[in-house]
Amino acid sequence: MEHIAQRILGPQELTVSALGIGCMGMSQGYGPRHDDVSVATLHRAIDRGMTFVDTATTYGRGHNERLVGRALIERRDEVVLATKFGIVRDAAGVHVDGTPANARACCEESLRRLAVDYVDLFYLHRVDPSVPVEESIGAMAELVAEGKVGHLGVSEAEPDALERAAATCPITALQSEWSLWWRGIEDEIVPTARRLGIAVVPYSPLGRGFLTGASIDPDRLADDDWRRHDERFSGDNLTRNRALVDAFAAVADELGATTAQLALAWLLAQGDDVVPVVGMTRPERVDQNRPASEIDLTADDLARIEDAIPRQAWAGSTSSFGSSTARPLGEASEDASS
Repeated sequence: MEHIAQRILGPQELTVSALGIGCMGMSQGYGPRHDDVSVATLHRAIDRGMTFVDTATTYGRGHNERLVGRALIERRDEVVLATKFGIVRDAAGVHVDGTPANARACCEESLRRLAVDYVDLFYLHRVDPSVPVEESIGAMAELVAEGKVGHLGVSEAEPDALERAAATCPITALQSEWSLWWRGIEDEIVPTARRLGIAVVPYSPLGRGFLTGASIDPDRLADDDWRRHDERFSGDNLTRNRALVDAFAAVADELGATTAQLALAWLLAQGDDVVPVVGMTRPERVDQNRPASEIDLTADDLARIEDAIPRQAWAGSTSSFGSSTARPLGEASEDASS
């Protein structure tokens, strides 16, 4: 296994690779899936030192955890394994269940699907508005006491919920969408997490693929790809946003990096408490993204990036970043890939 920079998450100091691998896209949301290729991708990530593996009960309705479990049969001790509970997909649609009973049931099911005795990090995937967050976190803390879970996290929590969760039990990580493409959490959520000593684990760090510089044609996306319905990927908005990525690509080229590498390096430069999980479904993507962990950006580099791709410049309904509001359910916002 190759060495990669390590970072420390939370007050209980969970050590992870500086870049993680988000596994959602291996089971849902971005077109055709191939399990053998996904397993090879996970093995490549581990071999290259990207050993922070992120999944969830809802990804592919359990398929993703089974897939990850298959990949880790002989490699469990080499990874830090994270999963989540709380988003439910059933005949009634997509909804949230943060009840203590569901926390326990989902944890037991996750352990079975993953074929492991414990998970290193267990997230509340969304705060359930009908259940006090203290009750959800309290039930998760019982799983820690039983040795089934190592550390606790929350995903897409607002500042008040984050405060209340941390007052109930130590919280290691907050997972939220964050990238040059989506920066709303910088106003209130990141400062709250830092005050509480909670690390930030950004998902979709490549802006749902847009920050890779790839030419995305909405008309050619799979029918179940939610980007078909995102205003940023349509009409004049798409044209304006592509121009921003072109300017960003010019900076990346001058720095000897790809746009994806620079986007990840930008996030890593936001603080030692930031650990992006990158959605990858092919082994070659691991090789392409991993060098981001070795890029050291200067203050001048960061200023050039900000000039090329300003926070408020994106066109489309999500370009208003003044609010700290977390991503709502129903926007495929549980996506950990890009």
